[in-house]
Amino acid sequence: MLLGERFGRHATRSTLLLLQNYSRSTAMSRLEMSGQFQQPVLESSRDYLTRACHNASIKKRVLSRVECFLSSDPINSGWLKPRRWENFTSLESACVQPEYKLPIRIRADCKAEQYEITGSPLNPSDVPAEAVGIGDTNEISPWWQEFPKRWTIVLLCFFAFLLCNMDRVNMSIAILPMSSEFTWNPATVGLIQSSFFWGYLLTQILGGIWADRFGGKVVLGFGVVWWSLATILTPLAAKIGLPCLLTMRAFMGIGEGVAMPAMNNILSKWIPVSERSRSLALVYSGMYLGSVTGLALSPLLISKFGWPSVFYAFGSLGSVWFALWQSKAHSSPNDDPELSKAEKRHILGGGTFKEPVTSIPWRLILSKAPVWALIISHFCHNWGTFILLTWMPTYYNQVLKFNLTKSGLLCVLPWLTMAIFANIGGWIADTLVQKGVSITNVRKIMQSIGFLGPALFLTLLSKVQTPAMAVLCMACSQGSDAFSQSGLYSNHQDIGPRYAGVLLGLSNTAGVLAGVFGTAATGYILQKGSWDSVFKVAVALYIVGTVVWNVFSTGERVLE
Repeated sequence: MLLGERFGRHATRSTLLLLQNYSRSTAMSRLEMSGQFQQPVLESSRDYLTRACHNASIKKRVLSRVECFLSSDPINSGWLKPRRWENFTSLESACVQPEYKLPIRIRADCKAEQYEITGSPLNPSDVPAEAVGIGDTNEISPWWQEFPKRWTIVLLCFFAFLLCNMDRVNMSIAILPMSSEFTWNPATVGLIQSSFFWGYLLTQILGGIWADRFGGKVVLGFGVVWWSLATILTPLAAKIGLPCLLTMRAFMGIGEGVAMPAMNNILSKWIPVSERSRSLALVYSGMYLGSVTGLALSPLLISKFGWPSVFYAFGSLGSVWFALWQSKAHSSPNDDPELSKAEKRHILGGGTFKEPVTSIPWRLILSKAPVWALIISHFCHNWGTFILLTWMPTYYNQVLKFNLTKSGLLCVLPWLTMAIFANIGGWIADTLVQKGVSITNVRKIMQSIGFLGPALFLTLLSKVQTPAMAVLCMACSQGSDAFSQSGLYSNHQDIGPRYAGVLLGLSNTAGVLAGVFGTAATGYILQKGSWDSVFKVAVALYIVGTVVWNVFSTGERVLE
């Protein structure tokens, strides 16, 4: 058969046929170059040329021209200088292996013109039973099986935090009809709202210890089930009496208190450093979107089905999440039997898995300056964040003269802004890490934006004259604040991945205390002064946090 056209433009390793106890020369002599032989594989250039020349000499055919190109350049795919037939003095010299450097990956291109290979085609029945086909198959795995397991964990954590804030903010809406039904005064309403933090503070550090010892899957699953049950039982507790309601709200805080340390623990094991910022940003954006969803859906449910429906609907979603979590999640890649070897190598990055923590080295942890930088910076960050999120409706109503309905709608805007900019910051941070910028510099840059951005916009807020500019400043303040997800919120896993849960528990305890004290202090300042004084205190703490963070923080591991 004349091969007047090119065959096998690119010889690849995609299809191999292993023939055992079968004569290569016999098989090649009976092989007709047809559509069945579209991807010939060269075990080596010498074997190929030897077989080609051997068959040609047997059949005594005329070879007008053969051009063989060997490439050993895996990057540029450059060709070595071709060796034409005219350069050979004899057929034997043509079958000498050309010189080339040891390649990382070899590709051969052959063009044949006016070269006859005759013989009968190779029938399937001629192939020995031992022959095994290796390479391409027509089976394509479903997309959900190809989806990286580590990002499955991230998405499940995202939905856990979505439910977390949905269940948290529903009380701020439901408290209005509840106080009317049960004739609660403002002091009682404030007591109910604060009772959540009683339990929330208790389990920040404990949640970190449990997660580091028993695994993030167990602790986060426990937390979601616990707070979901507490949410469902809230209407019953309210009808029994105030003490029962306060206890149930504290129980709910216990469940949500373990969420952040457990999440931090499990992501420290599943996510490589090059993806750390954007994975955490996505998870924390679940909190922001949970607040948006809760604030948007709660009024609709209350108006149609009554205030208890909010707690029943939101709380029941936890059972759906828990079923998925049990079937899909594992505390570490080492526990997942379905994880591919390639993804496991990517996650480890050349390292090895550490044994679970059996004891917490408190003296060592508290002796490290970067740990205290985390704690102090978290306090300074949350002071301003909690003030804005807690007192924003009051500011809109008293200063900007918006009605309560419009104030409620505008309260959603900062959460949306934070969700968007948290993910933007995460992608920027990981891109910088992948381009070779040190983790320390990346964390300092991102957290400096998270501190100085809000400080700048709060300073401008006291000087603006129109409501539209005031709302814009508030939104920009919260948007830049969200860059902290790629700063201090990612740093726990940098400095001590084995103790990531405990470290987040420590720093978030300081953050919750800042929210409690900052909210109370704002009320006291407003009685004696003005909103300008409130903003000045927040700006001062942002600046303190910036200095402490840039002097003492690091992206290097300080706890083994």
